[in-house]
Amino acid sequence: QVQLVETGGGLVQAGGSLRLSCTASGRAFSTYDMGWFRQAPGKVREFVAAVRWSGDTTQYAASVKGRFTISRDNTKGMAYLQMSDLKPEDTAVYYCAAQKSGFVMNAERLYEHWGQGTQVTVSS
Repeated sequence: QVQLVETGGGLVQAGGSLRLSCTASGRAFSTYDMGWFRQAPGKVREFVAAVRWSGDTTQYAASVKGRFTISRDNTKGMAYLQMSDLKPEDTAVYYCAAQKSGFVMNAERLYEHWGQGTQVTVSS
């Protein structure tokens, strides 16, 4: 079992940066792929980024590629999402999630463990 807590959300102006952190507790963090998803008001939750358990493979949604960077530190049980050049359309609640390592990393239905979410608001 893995428990996840996101921190680092807030209000930022367009063009600014934020770093989200996801703290994991429980065993075997290093065996889970980690993903970030987001849900904007009135929209369905969508995939943002994911990193393989080993840290050597990452995947991004087209809308954030080149602006966001996902990383992890297995020694600390942490995952991160560095967000740069933020846009108003990035405004959403951001969720950290964990899945037992698999071939597919961008499918919400495969993630078994979820954090409570952290709000990111980008003003224009």
